[in-house]
Amino acid sequence: MNNFTPVASLAGGVLIGLAAVWLLAVNGRVSGVSTILHGLVALPRGDRLWRAAFLAGLIAAGFAWHAFAPPAFSPPALREGFGLGWAAAAGLLVGYGTRIGAGCTSGHGVCGLGRRSLRSLVAVCVFMATGMISVYIARHVIGLAS
Repeated sequence: MNNFTPVASLAGGVLIGLAAVWLLAVNGRVSGVSTILHGLVALPRGDRLWRAAFLAGLIAAGFAWHAFAPPAFSPPALREGFGLGWAAAAGLLVGYGTRIGAGCTSGHGVCGLGRRSLRSLVAVCVFMATGMISVYIARHVIGLAS
């Protein structure tokens, strides 16, 4: 296995869970990132400050981890030959799917399941099944290597 980092993964999961609980307890808000981002753009000004701070914290944490993480936990090399146009198209498709699914995979998985939402349970089951089917097709039908 390449890039097997159970300690960093566990620590990241705990921090995500704590952040979700904190935001719900302090603000009464669910920390679904796609909903927070959408609200930053679509909602009136009075509700934007905490959303901007939350998103800035996510971005800053990524840069901080990249700057201060030990070499054993460094991220894999950037992928070469994947143009900006493809990345933009992929991002738009993910955003569109997020709006259709009333939230993103992490929002449903972390926040929705934690609140015992039936809609989130169905969404997570669909996400997982789709992912498993996609991997099966890519590896065993089409023959793409991992």
